[in-house]
Amino acid sequence: MGVVSWAYGLAEGLLAESLPKRWAHSQQVYREAIALGPILGDDAALLAAAAIVHDVGYADAAVSTGQHMIDGGRYLQQIDADPRICTLVALHTSSPWEAAELGLSDMLHEFVPVSEHLVDAITYCDLSSSPSGRPVQPEERLQEVLDRYGPGHVVFRAVSAARPELLRMVQRVREKVSVASTARIV
Repeated sequence: MGVVSWAYGLAEGLLAESLPKRWAHSQQVYREAIALGPILGDDAALLAAAAIVHDVGYADAAVSTGQHMIDGGRYLQQIDADPRICTLVALHTSSPWEAAELGLSDMLHEFVPVSEHLVDAITYCDLSSSPSGRPVQPEERLQEVLDRYGPGHVVFRAVSAARPELLRMVQRVREKVSVASTARIV
């Protein structure tokens, strides 16, 4: 079984019944990752696998710290997933900022380093999917998160602080997609 099939089955088993909206969101994040395949080369399957499991930290079996990105990464470590997938799950989107808010930043050092372009890519994919699994512009998704959580919540504070960098990450991915599209046309 390939890493993508394995990851898909794992995420489906953890999310489909108990967290159907999270499962719908994860499937759209996965579709976004598949679409980025042409800019990822040999890392395409790695990103697709990380994309489908990126929110397993919400599943009861994974919850430990309450920070779903770290919990997901640690859960994947426990079941011997590829260390790079564990890292991408642990670092996606606003994780470093949220970890800082919660005093969990040291836990991020448990994960192996991965290329910045992969963290950019998984973040782009996550921000391109609404909570219900429909495609959305990342700028709209960030606003939706802020509106949903409100100023008193740790996620609001983390996303507010992270927003400029998250938008830079999105822009870097968009630029790579544009260059790849132009190269195919020429």
